[in-house]
Amino acid sequence: MAKIKAGNRHSKKEEELLKQEEELKAELSQRHVAKEAGSMASKLSRVQVVHKSITRVLTVINQTQKENLRKFYKGKKYKPLDPRPKKTCR
Repeated sequence: MAKIKAGNRHSKKEEELLKQEEELKAELSQRHVAKEAGSMASKLSRVQVVHKSITRVLTVINQTQKENLRKFYKGKKYKPLDPRPKKTCR
């Protein structure tokens, strides 16, 4: 599976992102098996790319979940801690 840009992932639905995550995890496990078997170096170099792709997919999923929570609790008196804006960094 090729490296996918973040802009393409933001337009996808959550089900598609979860399916993509499962595919990436399956590919990662295949790469780890190939590494233990002593396969070619070209296949092993993609392990880091697959790791980063999984991380990007999970980041997009978490961002959309927080965004939906913010929309749900907008204008309400009490809000959970998670969707509140983080004011310590900036």
